Amino acid sequence: MRIAIDVMGGDYAPEEIVLGALQAQQQYGVELLLVGRQDLVETLLKKHNAPVRGIGLIDTDQVIEMGEEPVQALRTKRRASINLIMEQVKQGHAQAAVTAGNTGAAMAAALLRLRTSPGILRPAVGALLPTVVPRKPVLLLDAGANVDVRPKILEQFALMGYLYARHVLGVANPRVGLLNIGEEAGKGGQQAQETYELLKENPAIPFAGNCEGRDVLQGRFDVVVTDGFIGNILLKFAEGVGLVAMQILKEELLQGLAGTLGTMLLRDNLQKVRQRMDYAEYGGGLLLGVNGVCIITHGSSRAVGVANALRLAKEAVDNRVLDRIQEKLPSL
Repeated sequence: MRIAIDVMGGDYAPEEIVLGALQAQQQYGVELLLVGRQDLVETLLKKHNAPVRGIGLIDTDQVIEMGEEPVQALRTKRRASINLIMEQVKQGHAQAAVTAGNTGAAMAAALLRLRTSPGILRPAVGALLPTVVPRKPVLLLDAGANVDVRPKILEQFALMGYLYARHVLGVANPRVGLLNIGEEAGKGGQQAQETYELLKENPAIPFAGNCEGRDVLQGRFDVVVTDGFIGNILLKFAEGVGLVAMQILKEELLQGLAGTLGTMLLRDNLQKVRQRMDYAEYGGGLLLGVNGVCIITHGSSRAVGVANALRLAKEAVDNRVLDRIQEKLPSL
């Protein structure tokens, strides 16, 4: 399997992106197609003693910055690294694309190059969040691709999320919830109430009812559906809570001699806590609903997050998640 990687996208590009890609190659046996400035990439490959085989390189010095308007930037920078990784998937030279760059540009490039899957109204970003249940993340979608959507689109999100949870995450019987302000069927505005009825009546979706904000990280649901505006706020809030919790633990546990000694004794346990709360462990979000596997990982990703993004891409390809979505679309 070959994965095209946007080496120039992200806060810590290109070094952390290249390092994470090399880690994924070693751990998961994937081939790499690195897209970015050739001189920088070659220097980093030598620095990290990269293997001779299994690595391709496409040279470009065009990068879409985080603050640029996505569509306009894609038109003026046709050889931008985000454009090129999508083109490699479209042409069949790679089976998946991974970027830590501008999310809007990644979304636009995927739509322009790969197009939406037949029957899909809007693609959605599916992001994984940790829950209180070990090794049982919750899939949140949409996590930021679509700010304003109608109930029929949310119904499609629910189906795509269910198939992803079942066939990629390995959940035998995924429970799908609709993010709302209360558990009762009549809660929320018109969009929420109409979506509730669609999900309840669709036999292809194992709908488990409304999901309140406090339920998202409790492990009660395997898939939580909402629009991209709310979903992105929820995603970043959850990440912020995790960072704050770890900072508080670090500050309070190191207070005094007893705290320092206790922290030393609990070092392994604290490391496990950090791993369970760290969003980098989940690799970012899969863009569901386009004709190709595309992972949009966090702009602040370091090597471990990039490696996990490549793992996520490999799992999506191995488990034929795009084919399974197409097989089920007639149910909508």
